[in-house]
Amino acid sequence: MKKLHATITESQRRAHAMRMLILLGALIVIVFVISMNTGVIKLTPMEVLRTLFGGGTSQQSLILFEFRLPRIVISIMVGAGLAVSGCILQGISRNALADPGILGINAGAGLVVVLFVSFYPTSSGTPIFLLPFLALIGAGFTAALIYVLAYKKGEGLLPIRLILVGIAVAAGISAAMIVLMLRLNPQNYQLVAVWLAGSIWGTNWKFVLTLLPWLIVLLPYVFAKAGVLNILNLGDQVATGLGAPVENQRLHLLAAAVGLAGACVAVGGGIGFVGLIGPHLARRLVGPKHQYLLPASALVGGLLLIAADTLARILLQPAEIPTGIVVAVIGAPYFLYLLARSNV
Repeated sequence: MKKLHATITESQRRAHAMRMLILLGALIVIVFVISMNTGVIKLTPMEVLRTLFGGGTSQQSLILFEFRLPRIVISIMVGAGLAVSGCILQGISRNALADPGILGINAGAGLVVVLFVSFYPTSSGTPIFLLPFLALIGAGFTAALIYVLAYKKGEGLLPIRLILVGIAVAAGISAAMIVLMLRLNPQNYQLVAVWLAGSIWGTNWKFVLTLLPWLIVLLPYVFAKAGVLNILNLGDQVATGLGAPVENQRLHLLAAAVGLAGACVAVGGGIGFVGLIGPHLARRLVGPKHQYLLPASALVGGLLLIAADTLARILLQPAEIPTGIVVAVIGAPYFLYLLARSNV
């Protein structure tokens, strides 16, 4: 009877998780449609639909296909990538406050990207495809530094040390970026300032194609490692007892998280808190099992960022608020709430 009860419970959990995933997908579609109809130049739903099927005017086609759609798609992709990256970091560190922005990984990626865009104009064509690779170098170096400093022999990766080291490293990198910005000419300074504020600055299809291969490769790999993340959540000793190569798997997953965060930061700018909020909201919806938590985090992150970007475009029209500021207004209080509830 107990076995039957457990089977029924697991079946019910699976069904509930699938319902939540479908609901999140439907919400993304709804916000997607709303976002296509939102902007300084208004397009009615019928005009959007007609333009999508090739029946709109040249102006409507330009607005929809060259300005709004690339930005909407990038918002969803960046949100999904950052949220999954945060979910991985929270899983491998067993720390509910882990996030690529808070830990300094975003800052490390951003420093290299800022260096690049300061000397090479992104409008020149192919160089933009180098951005994720350059961001990966910066993010990887930062993650390695944080890992070495937070790891304690005999005790493993300590959650409290991970947070404190990450905050310290992020502060140091931010100071380096400020010094760098003081040496820029006005045009590059404005570009860097917009990027640091978290504006979705990659707003054409080239940036979509730049980010897409990273998500196509890394997301399926991470989803396939859901069982490993479940085991790592049990603790290093239990995971080792179950035969899992803890450090090896942790490093592989950390590399995937760094790759996702670096590529998303390179295209989307310095947007924080998505990797923190997304997994937490997803966990409340589908539970702690990573088979459901990882895809739910991707959907919540995409939904959060496309909603924030839509609000950023409509709140102060014709002016525009950087998307990162809208996310921060939501994320900062939520971070303090989580910090107050945690044992850190």
